Amino acid sequence: MAKYESKLLRNLAIVGHGGTGKTSLCESILFVSGKSERLGRVDDSTSCMDYEPEEQKRRISISSAANFVEWEKHKINFIDTPGDSNFSFDTKCSMSVVENAVVVIDAVGGVEFQTQKAWELADEFQIPRIIFINRLDRERANFNATLDSIKNKLKRKPTPVCLPIGSEDKFNGLVDLISMKAYSFSDNKGVGKVVDIPPEMKDDVKIMRDTMVEDIAESDDELMNKYLEVGELSDEELKTGLKKGVSSSGLIPVICGSAVKGIGISLLLDLVVSSFASPVDRHPMKGKKPKSDDIEERPPTEDAPFSAIVFKTIADPYAGRLTLFRVYSGKLNSDTPVYNSSRKITEKFGNVFFLEGKSQKSASDLIPGDIAGVAKLKETTTGDTLCSDKFPIIFEKVAIPPPIMSYAMEPKTRGDEDKIASSIHRLTEEDPTIVFSRNAETREFILSGMGQVHIEVNIEKMKRKFGVEVNLTIPKVPYKETIKGKANVQGKYKRQSGGRGQYGDCWIDIEPLPRGGGFVFEDKIVGGVIPQQYRPAVEKGIVEAAAKGVIAGYPVVDFKVSLVDGTFHTVDSSEMAFKIAGSLAFQKGVMDCQPVLLEPIVNIEIEIPDEYMGDVIGDLNSRRGRVQGMDAKGSNQIIKGQVPIAEILKYAPDLRSMTSGRGNFTYTHSHYEEVPTYIAEKIIAEHKKDKEE
Repeated sequence: MAKYESKLLRNLAIVGHGGTGKTSLCESILFVSGKSERLGRVDDSTSCMDYEPEEQKRRISISSAANFVEWEKHKINFIDTPGDSNFSFDTKCSMSVVENAVVVIDAVGGVEFQTQKAWELADEFQIPRIIFINRLDRERANFNATLDSIKNKLKRKPTPVCLPIGSEDKFNGLVDLISMKAYSFSDNKGVGKVVDIPPEMKDDVKIMRDTMVEDIAESDDELMNKYLEVGELSDEELKTGLKKGVSSSGLIPVICGSAVKGIGISLLLDLVVSSFASPVDRHPMKGKKPKSDDIEERPPTEDAPFSAIVFKTIADPYAGRLTLFRVYSGKLNSDTPVYNSSRKITEKFGNVFFLEGKSQKSASDLIPGDIAGVAKLKETTTGDTLCSDKFPIIFEKVAIPPPIMSYAMEPKTRGDEDKIASSIHRLTEEDPTIVFSRNAETREFILSGMGQVHIEVNIEKMKRKFGVEVNLTIPKVPYKETIKGKANVQGKYKRQSGGRGQYGDCWIDIEPLPRGGGFVFEDKIVGGVIPQQYRPAVEKGIVEAAAKGVIAGYPVVDFKVSLVDGTFHTVDSSEMAFKIAGSLAFQKGVMDCQPVLLEPIVNIEIEIPDEYMGDVIGDLNSRRGRVQGMDAKGSNQIIKGQVPIAEILKYAPDLRSMTSGRGNFTYTHSHYEEVPTYIAEKIIAEHKKDKEE
């Protein structure tokens, strides 16, 4: 492979809603450019990019994959990103390390929810973009309707640089509005044959060409002046203006085609080379100097100190950990020590390589703009900054979103608990949005993630990569018990069985504390009715009884106990006896204090398109939720409210079903509230039944 300067590199992410043909577009790019000898297909599991068994089974991308092609003496690095919201963190990480994006939109479905989310990410990272309208060969495909969808939902004016010839099953070519040449694609190999512009299209072509020229002229004052004077611009001036407009994000060029038929791919690659930014066209990368808030910059030059950021980690059971990174400045050779400023350690690099889907191509050295990988780094993970130890810098990480769905997990084979923890740890290196924990209250292992598919995929990976199988169940809700009244009760434990007996006797006052008050114990013994050495045992007995619960087996919280009186026996009393007495007094006292169940309430934010507002609010009300406000965000609405966590344990798939996959949500713990009586009675009855069994 030829060596390329940074100015001849083009880095881009292929983004869009799931099912729009992003991976098919990548496969077509590989084929049309000559990198691949045959066109890989997602449907028959021959794709170079979707190579994980879980992807082939579901026929969706669940993990970003990088590759590159050579085109017109340029090297184009592209990352195929997932379009499913379950894996949106991977998409965000990929978009954070490229200069450009190709947004793929289905000619039948138009702009869909994840397309909007990807567009917002491109805005956040200030990435120039090109739109590729795909699948124009499908039934009900409509180029003009898709343009309207872009205007209405993305709130941007698209600038078509080509027009389709034919529609649906008769779609077989394009008119390039810059060169004013028509191309017919009849061999499905992506090679266009120059033909005459169809007579019936000439009027439309002229109108669209004039509109395109005006849009390009508006992106540059000099071009605008010439256009107003002469009324036309040369092809070279159009290309120059297009590059300026795309780089400033003032222009959104639109190309159309069919990835599976190779139509429009060569035109897209030409536009990527001529209009997209190279690494040297972007601003210097900014970061912080370690141990200070001073801002440092790294220009994209080879003579600057080396710096890079890790955007993905792959846990491979055979090759070990694969670390994928993007170089921002300086040069890097294989077998060079590199400083990880995020973790303050030095990592020894082995052979570095370029990524070719699941394959790798060895690289002798790396320059600014290169996207590469290295194997077997010991501690480096996603988001870490790699740099020169003499010139350390720390780049900002992509924030990890909170999980939205959880399952309880237990091993299918006894004794696999330790294996679960170690294998999940390996998976969290690869995907930090997976969260593994143990709920101390319910004593369950909990696996949390971005949705049902996300969790199921990771369970499948755990079985395939590490040989650990688990069962998933809906997690128990961490209810709590508390009291609303007061009581004065006696706890007496007396046991005589020959020889030394057991005797403990105490009187306690129990009263409620405000929500969040915890537990308070007060020793009010006057004189020596209970010797000092036995009083802590009373408290210990109360603490242990409170942890086990009284009415439904959940911890009792927010109460105060005062030890006020009691009696003891000089021979038979012991710490154990008073511990049992304290426990008995507490259990009896709680039943006299109007015990109630508490449930966790969460703050929830739900983002949905306008048309689903009524359905989602109605559903939230049926889940005992309270809507507290609404905000507009583009063409979407954000509903803010509170809801019991018991009602949203399976909310992710329900919301997806309600909104045709166009809604998402996040939640955070807020507080505990009393469970309604009719629900509490069911929970208490179930607890009694389980206890009896």
